[in-house]
Amino acid sequence: MRPARYRPLIDEFSRRIRSGELRPGEQLPTVRALMREQGVALATATRVYNSLEAIGLVVGEAGRGTFVRDTSLPRSHGLPQQPGGGVVDLSFNYPALPGQAELLREGLRSLAAAGDLDALLHSAPQGGRPHERQTAARHLRNRGIRVGGEQVLIVNGAQQGLALAAMALLAPGDAIAVDALTYPGIKALAAAHRLALCALPQTGGQTDLDALAALCRRRRIRAVYSMPTLHNPLGSVMSLADRERLVALAERHDLLIIEDGAYAFLAEPAPSPLFTLAPGRTIYVSGLSKSVASGLRVGFVAAPPALVPALEQAQRASTWNTPSVVVALACRWIESGEVDALEEAKRRDAGQRQALARRVLRGCALCAHPSSYYLWLALPEGLRADPVVSALQREGVLLSNAEPFAATAHVPQALRVALGSVPLEVLKLALQKVRDAATCV
Repeated sequence: MRPARYRPLIDEFSRRIRSGELRPGEQLPTVRALMREQGVALATATRVYNSLEAIGLVVGEAGRGTFVRDTSLPRSHGLPQQPGGGVVDLSFNYPALPGQAELLREGLRSLAAAGDLDALLHSAPQGGRPHERQTAARHLRNRGIRVGGEQVLIVNGAQQGLALAAMALLAPGDAIAVDALTYPGIKALAAAHRLALCALPQTGGQTDLDALAALCRRRRIRAVYSMPTLHNPLGSVMSLADRERLVALAERHDLLIIEDGAYAFLAEPAPSPLFTLAPGRTIYVSGLSKSVASGLRVGFVAAPPALVPALEQAQRASTWNTPSVVVALACRWIESGEVDALEEAKRRDAGQRQALARRVLRGCALCAHPSSYYLWLALPEGLRADPVVSALQREGVLLSNAEPFAATAHVPQALRVALGSVPLEVLKLALQKVRDAATCV
């Protein structure tokens, strides 16, 4: 039997890419040029490039062509969570302030001296103990969420809150409307739960609600995922008028709203949350990983009363509950005012870092909120992100390209720069390297 025509071509391109004959960023012939050069059909040429992209050797860009991928970048899209020593990590945010280690030490001592320590050795009910859920509900009032503890679940971080919503309230094949640039965690959940993500274009960092309305007219959309207060990665804040229109669309088309408030504590004041505008159809998710510490995996889910049992059952089926010691520590810090103080201090810290970034990156095309811990840097025309990320990695600076955030096949040539994980003096030097690599000057 003769071998399929596309296989020798795949093998040849693979050899040339891995040997370095075809360099990272080099553009390959167009599909039609490959057809002419190799005397193959359109379907064969297309299959060659699709196969090369599937194994991570090339990347196709709508309207531009097919390019050799920089294979020195990790297959995790340039987002390794444990960078090696000496690397300045601008890919993830682990915002911490001086004195937080001592706060943990004091908190653990206080917890050890508590009267009913034995209770922490036992499993808590799904969603948390009643008094802890009330504490969480009081904390959520800072974000404009006014509910009783019976409507709040304590979970293992905001990501688990999103996962519980997917497990309990969505089914494989359901279509979810998301921004074209969105949080990578929702992409991971969609893949795990076989959900269809429908990308909405964004203008000036804002969700195109006309596109959402048109999408809902074309097909059945089950839910919309939104970050109205401090969008990740763009840092935008949705206006009250747009929030009201989004809620109206959700009412008209019977959409579940999943509202992600992970970074909302940084943007004050902010318009009313979607949960407040549509309390009967909104799931609100937040946590303490950014406002307190990334290692404190405590999140909160506020939900309509009718949906709480399903969310509790999903937690029972996954992690059963949230560790009692961690929840007790978090609740003590909420009750003592430590969480409020940390949030205020981190708003100031993020503002200082944004101001520094804007000074160093003057001349770059930036999109960010003045008190967020990240920014979006659009690269100049003709400059591709993969070689920039790779060059910075060799310089000891780790950051992300746009691929983890893109919900469409078209991936913009841009960088997402996290500002919250390194000291200011180290951040300044790293940003200077980013500026030089991105040729903003």
